[in-house]
Parts: sequence; C-alpha cells; structure tokens
Amino acid sequence: MALPGKHQFGEINGQRVTFVEKGATEERMNFLKELLEYNNFEVIIGEKKKKKEEDPTLYDVGVTDLIFNPTIWIYERRLKRKDGKSVTHQYWEGKDHAKPQYWENK
Repeated sequence: MALPGKHQFGEINGQRVTFVEKGATEERMNFLKELLEYNNFEVIIGEKKKKKEEDPTLYDVGVTDLIFNPTIWIYERRLKRKDGKSVTHQYWEGKDHAKPQYWENK
C-alpha cells in the first residue's frame, strides 16, 4: 500500500504499463481502479498466479500512461477524488481520517 519509491514499468497481459501497485487485494484493486479511471487513466489489471490453492487472489494494477508516477501525482495534488478534493498520501493508503486536535483527545 505504500507509495512506490521508483517508477516501475512492465507488462500486464501483453500491454506495456506503469505499475501503480503490485500484489493488491481485490478491495484495494477496486479502489485504485475507480480512483484512476475517475482521473482519466486507462487501468490494466492482471491477476497474479497463486503459489498454493488456498492463497488469496492478488492483482497487479497498472496504467497505460508510461509517464505516470503515483508519488509525483499525489504530492503535486494532481489526482482528484470524486468529491473534488485532492488525493493525499493518507487517502491513497486508506487512512483518510485526520488525527483529532490534541484538545479533542479523550
């Protein structure tokens, strides 16, 4: 779930992509797909092969825009949410709640 440190390229289903996240759960994959498609990216999803039958299904998420770098887009506030706000690092990681102010701690 952490932002990648490097710009990662590769292929998913024969399509050249920039990897957004590798080994994502189905819930995480759906979140990223919805967010990136809202920002007009073409999203490619690839299912990873399981080592054992009982292992959970994991997915690689990529976009066809080869110059896309999620770290840069997030910190430059270029990715937008459906409510019009910019995507923050916390939102990207699924921790969108702000910590309460110290006087609100109980």
